[in-house]
Amino acid sequence: MLRFANPEYLYFLIIIPILIVINILMDFRQKRKLKAYGDPNLMKQLMPDFSALRLNSKLLLTIGAFAAVCLMMARPQAGTTIDNSEREGIETIICMDISNSMLADDIQPSRLQKSKMLVSRLVDSFKDDKVGLIVFAGDAYTQLPITADFVSAKMFLDEIDPSLIQIQGTDIQAAINLATNSFTQQENVGKAIIVITDGENHEGGANEAAKDAAKKGMHVYVMGVGSEEGAPFKVPGENDYKRDEEGNIVVTRLNPEMCKEIAQAGEGAYIHVDNTNSAQDALEKELNKLAKAQLNITNYSEYDEQFWVFGLIALLFLVIEVVLMEKKNPLFKNISLFKR
Repeated sequence: MLRFANPEYLYFLIIIPILIVINILMDFRQKRKLKAYGDPNLMKQLMPDFSALRLNSKLLLTIGAFAAVCLMMARPQAGTTIDNSEREGIETIICMDISNSMLADDIQPSRLQKSKMLVSRLVDSFKDDKVGLIVFAGDAYTQLPITADFVSAKMFLDEIDPSLIQIQGTDIQAAINLATNSFTQQENVGKAIIVITDGENHEGGANEAAKDAAKKGMHVYVMGVGSEEGAPFKVPGENDYKRDEEGNIVVTRLNPEMCKEIAQAGEGAYIHVDNTNSAQDALEKELNKLAKAQLNITNYSEYDEQFWVFGLIALLFLVIEVVLMEKKNPLFKNISLFKR
C-alpha cells in the first residue's frame, strides 16, 4: 500500500501544464520572429546544428525532474509489514456536511472545523474498529471507503473542504443512502452512521432513509452543529457574507427538531455539538452500546520512506539535462531533422 505523508505538496504538480503552455507560446513567438528575418527554409540552412528534438528533450527532462521533486516532498511511503487479523470492533461511516453554512463561526473556530476536530478525536479513540468518510452538501460522495487504516482516515479528513462539492444544499438523504451501501457484508457487527450537520436547506427524504438503514441493522446518529441563534457565514472566495436576493445577510441556524427526527427514525440518538467537548463523550457512550464482532482487519504496520527513489530520479533527469547539448551530435551532423 502506498500513501503520502505530506500530500499537500502534490498540488505543485499543477504547475507542470502551466509550464508546458508557456513553452508552447514562447516557441510560437520565436517562430514568428524567425519568419520576420527571412525565408524559413533559408534559416534552417543557416542553422544546420540546431536540434528541435534535443531542445524538447531537455524541456521534458526538466519537467520530469520537477515532478519527481514534488513527489519526493510529498514523502511517499510503502507498507512493508501486512498484518491480517481478526479483532472485535464495530463499523462506522461518518457523513460530514460540507455545505457553505458549515463555515459559520457560532461554534468555534467554525462549525466545519469543530466537526473535523470531533471526528479526529473519535478516530483516535478507535482501536479494533473500521471507519469510512462521506462528504455531502447538495450531493454526497465517498471521501474514504471503510477501512481500519486510521492514519489514512485522518489524512483524508484534513483534505475536507466545502470546495469538494460544487452543488450547494444539505442532502442528508443522499448521504445516509450512500452510507447504507458502504458497509462490509459482515453480519452480527454493530454498524453506525454518524451524520454531522447543521440541518440547513434540508432536501427531504432523510427520515425514510434513516428508517431503511435501521431496518438493515444500522443505527443513525445525528450530530447537530451550531446554535439556534445562528450566525452569518462568508461565501468561499468572497469577502462578504452570504446575502439573500434582497441584499440582506443570511443567518444560518441549527435545526435541532429535524435532527432529532432523523435520529429517532434511525434508532440512534441526537447529540448537540457546542463549544464544549461534551458531544465527544456522549457519542462514544452511544457507540459503546453497539455489539462488537470479529472483524477481518488488514493493517500495514510499517511504512518505509520511498522519497529517495524520486530524489534519485530527479537527480538523474537533471544530470542528463545538463549533459545533453542543444546542438546535434557531431556523429549525426549530416542527418538533418528538417528533411521531409
